[in-house]
Amino acid sequence: MGLAKFIYNNILGWRAVGDFSKDTVKKAVIIAVPHTSWHDFYMGILLRNVLKTKIGFIGKKSLFKGALGWFMRAMGGAPIDRTPGQDKVKAIAQVFKTKEEFRLTLAPEGTRKKVSTLKTGFYWIAVEAGVPIIMVAFDFGKKEHRISEPLYPSGNFEEDLKIINAFFKGAVGKIPEYSYEPL
Repeated sequence: MGLAKFIYNNILGWRAVGDFSKDTVKKAVIIAVPHTSWHDFYMGILLRNVLKTKIGFIGKKSLFKGALGWFMRAMGGAPIDRTPGQDKVKAIAQVFKTKEEFRLTLAPEGTRKKVSTLKTGFYWIAVEAGVPIIMVAFDFGKKEHRISEPLYPSGNFEEDLKIINAFFKGAVGKIPEYSYEPL
């Protein structure tokens, strides 16, 4: 048993339900909900190590300076310029086209505070890149990560959102009162 798996299962008492490391899904947008605390970061890092899957993430460019920036890049992070007026969806989707294997994790709530609607960028990135969406519930209440089967976006956001919301229903974040509850 590896160190990450020992910490994840034996010390923290977590388990993974499902698997996104299948060889058939080399490219995907992975959405992690609820995002309520900085603890989500290291739990995600542990999960990807337990499942032995390459998964990247993006963050605001200010996080990628100095020693913290080195660490963020080493963990698979890439900086993004969040200056208004840029087509971030197309820019991120283009990254998928340049890589043979790329799984990108996003927190579609866009904040660690309470929200009742998800930001839509993750969806349109998947549509533009032609890749599936894989949902991962960070359920601190049950100490489990629930991983969905790939959802191939239909282009009808409202209909696909019903599936997405149903998957995350009841997942409790590290800070329970900030957990995602759709309208």
